[in-house]
Amino acid sequence: MKTNLKALLLVSALVMPLSGFAADGDAVSTKLSDTVITTKVKAEFAKDKLVSASDIKVETDSNGLVELSGTAKSKKEAEKAVLLAKGVKGVTAVKNEIVVAE
Repeated sequence: MKTNLKALLLVSALVMPLSGFAADGDAVSTKLSDTVITTKVKAEFAKDKLVSASDIKVETDSNGLVELSGTAKSKKEAEKAVLLAKGVKGVTAVKNEIVVAE
């Protein structure tokens, strides 16, 4: 139950108003697709006990490339984050920029 609430809060926080998208130059549908992918990746992190959804940042470009950044507590956590991101529909590639805290 706690994980579901955490995932719901995370998804809610990531859903942004569409009005700001037009200024970036991409079509609203492209931006919406990017946001959906980002939200799905963050939701997968929230459901996983190993990956910290708050410490690993997710950005998605218009081609489905997901860039992960931030910090992980271990190499295993960083690897799991990449694996989870790769498993999300719409992700074409994952760029891992996660720093492992030692």
